Amino acid sequence: MVKKIRYTDWSSLDYKVAWDKQQVIFDKQIAAKQANEPTANTLIFVEHPHVYTLGKNGDRSNMLISDEMLKKIEATYYHIDRGGDVTYHGPGQIVGYPIFDLENLEVSYKGFIEKLEQGIINYLKNEHNLDTFQLPKATGVWLETVNGHEKICAIGTRASKYVTMHGFALNINTNLAYFDYINPCGFTDKGVTSLEKIKGEKQNFEHEKEKLKGYLVNAFEAELI
Repeated sequence: MVKKIRYTDWSSLDYKVAWDKQQVIFDKQIAAKQANEPTANTLIFVEHPHVYTLGKNGDRSNMLISDEMLKKIEATYYHIDRGGDVTYHGPGQIVGYPIFDLENLEVSYKGFIEKLEQGIINYLKNEHNLDTFQLPKATGVWLETVNGHEKICAIGTRASKYVTMHGFALNINTNLAYFDYINPCGFTDKGVTSLEKIKGEKQNFEHEKEKLKGYLVNAFEAELI
């Protein structure tokens, strides 16, 4: 049986609106599995206005900003049901939400995270000649820079009955100043970077999305539909 992944682009969308839309797709997947009906795998790309999200077991103290300051920098905040700690989403960042049936794709939850990371690592290597890597006990995609370990892509997901939601955030032309208001993913000894910062110029955002989706689909040995 050929594994298939459906791709959809939500363009720019408010975080809460996107979360609600994800939940609808997720719930339909769960219902289909419970009814022994065919399931689909959906990869969603979206870009959010400035927003901070804290994982269900995250530490609120890693938000270093008051509600008043949140308003000043035109950002919102949500405590959500994914894994991981606090992170930032904003313009110039590719946010990916894979709502996958892991049984359909014949992969474990751990394997799912590893394949997400590997797809992004392959994309950065082949398209931008960057040597990125996975770090033990530090989910996401990292680079070694003059400043030490810096994260270019954060990952925070959840799964129920082998169906996933939430996903990753890859910094392309992201305004990195917004990370100064948090301890990203709970780390105080590691930094954050972006493709724009590394390459010294803004990237073609839409072009990068087109390239990235292929690497992610290939990582799961699937066909794009």
